[in-house]
Amino acid sequence: MTDGEAAASVLAVCRAAGLTVATAESCTGGMIAAALTDIAGSSDVVDRGFVTYSNAAKAEMLGVPAALIAAAGAVSEAVARRMAEGALERSPADLAVAVTGIAGPGGGSADKPVGLVWFGLARRGRPTQALRHVFPGDRAAVRRATVAEALRLLLAAATGC
Repeated sequence: MTDGEAAASVLAVCRAAGLTVATAESCTGGMIAAALTDIAGSSDVVDRGFVTYSNAAKAEMLGVPAALIAAAGAVSEAVARRMAEGALERSPADLAVAVTGIAGPGGGSADKPVGLVWFGLARRGRPTQALRHVFPGDRAAVRRATVAEALRLLLAAATGC
């Protein structure tokens, strides 16, 4: 399934269920929101997107505690969860997906390699989920894979899977 097809599916399922979506993006810089809003009529599902590339933006816009970022690192399970929760707290959306990762080519380490992305997925009234992936390829490939996985997660959350 292409990103366009996945985004259309997310929109259709959310529309049918009466759900709205927010995104909280670091390593993708708004690409998830762009994939959704590339489709005409998406405004009845997409509420807003937060591009929180810097640690300060994560703290200011999403309420991620600076101490949490300092302790766990910006690319971590805890920060991804908090980003998704912050997106719900700061919007009327029903679902939020968050991504924070190391797209490369630099910035990786033995513990946090290039290609590492943490996803946070929050839905009102349900526990927040976090998932870890390490995607192969260059910066563009990592970012594309992150968008595809975020759309897959939104679709699963919207369908209750």
